[in-house]
Amino acid sequence: MSTYSQTSEQVDPKRWKALALLCFANFLVMMDSAIIQVALPAIKDSLGYTEANLQWVMNAFLIMFGGLLLLGGRLADLLGHRRIFMWGVSILTIASLFAGLAWNEMSLNLGRAIQGAASALVAPAALSIIMILFSANKKEMGKALAFWGLSGAAGGSIGIVLGGMITQLFSWRWTLLFYVPVSLFILFLAPKLLQSGKRKAGRIDYAGAISVTSALVMIVYGIVTAEQKGWQASSTILPLVIGAVLFIGFILIQVFRKEPLVPLSIFKTPYLAAGNISLILLAASWFPMIYFLILYLQQVMKFEPFMAAMGMLPAPVLMAIFMVLLAEKVMAKLGMKFTMFIGFVLLGGSALLLSRNTVDGNYWSDVFIALLLAALGNALAYLPATTAAVSEADTASSGLASGLYNTTYQVGSAVGLAILVSIAAATSSSVGGNTIAALNEGYQQAFFWSGVVAFAGAVIAMLSIRPARK
Repeated sequence: MSTYSQTSEQVDPKRWKALALLCFANFLVMMDSAIIQVALPAIKDSLGYTEANLQWVMNAFLIMFGGLLLLGGRLADLLGHRRIFMWGVSILTIASLFAGLAWNEMSLNLGRAIQGAASALVAPAALSIIMILFSANKKEMGKALAFWGLSGAAGGSIGIVLGGMITQLFSWRWTLLFYVPVSLFILFLAPKLLQSGKRKAGRIDYAGAISVTSALVMIVYGIVTAEQKGWQASSTILPLVIGAVLFIGFILIQVFRKEPLVPLSIFKTPYLAAGNISLILLAASWFPMIYFLILYLQQVMKFEPFMAAMGMLPAPVLMAIFMVLLAEKVMAKLGMKFTMFIGFVLLGGSALLLSRNTVDGNYWSDVFIALLLAALGNALAYLPATTAAVSEADTASSGLASGLYNTTYQVGSAVGLAILVSIAAATSSSVGGNTIAALNEGYQQAFFWSGVVAFAGAVIAMLSIRPARK
């Protein structure tokens, strides 16, 4: 039963205004990763990050966001959707102010982590409210979910451009401080447009959420440390072992707890495990590729932040176009298996093209063509992987399946980025430190292994997805 006071017979007259507000909140959450990516070189120079540690500006957000999404959805169900939504936006406001005023690496990483935790409250609560607001009319529900999806895609594309403009015209700090006034605007309108929810009886699996999030932090920290200290150093082995123990603890908690965060029985759902593994590999290839491409444009090709943003803009725009106009038609004709396989192969091929880039690279021949292939490949792989992850879940498990696929995508992004940054940093160190040529060597290796990850996704698609029977 819903915690929302609205019933299917009582249609909220403010539902479209509420939808606009909730989509705007989703736009901000999805923009949080994109807006700061173009600012990374400026942040590196300002706060003295090393090439390897710079990833924590992204990973601090991704780990907390991905690790706490399921907990955020559960809290919203039990404590009331509007209440959790407003808590999340309030925390996001404070965290953005703190991060924007950061004075060193640790303070920025902490601010970004709290931003991720806040977003893990906002996103599932907002989507739950939308599902309830439009539950009485399937046609309106379809429109509402289309607007929700569009708001997320717009956050990624507009965030890149906005981040470049803000960084170049003002400072990287305003890519974070920007969230303070807009979050206050949401907090002002939320009580006017969103109905208050009711508490519901039930248990919250805090132990599960803390153990899995801590496991991710330890594993990523161990991978990052390996580049600096070596894989045999105790400072590398210890966090990896702790992370593994915490993850095993999480599994045991899910087995024995009466109301676990992730009932393991859900993995009996056809294709769900294969879909989530595919999403991990897709994120582990795509997200680091975009991360390193932004660094390549600014640190090797010497693009200004705004020009780098414009150079990256084709990626989200083309991906959205391919997703809407092409991917569904291809999947209807070829099925999940072969559509996903083709998508991963195209994504892997684009990464290999980028791995050949030199310090004298040309944008149109060396970047744009690969970016076009990557956007097409990502669109073709993402739709069937998502479909596999959620389509076979029954009604009672649909919310959990949806939250799980969002979680695995964020986890894949964080772990993939940590591994490829370590590879890139080790390569750069071995060939000459922080020179442009050395940085480019590291980026080439990162692109190459991003392609290898994508090709692994193609193998998974061929082995784990059965063609639909005609």
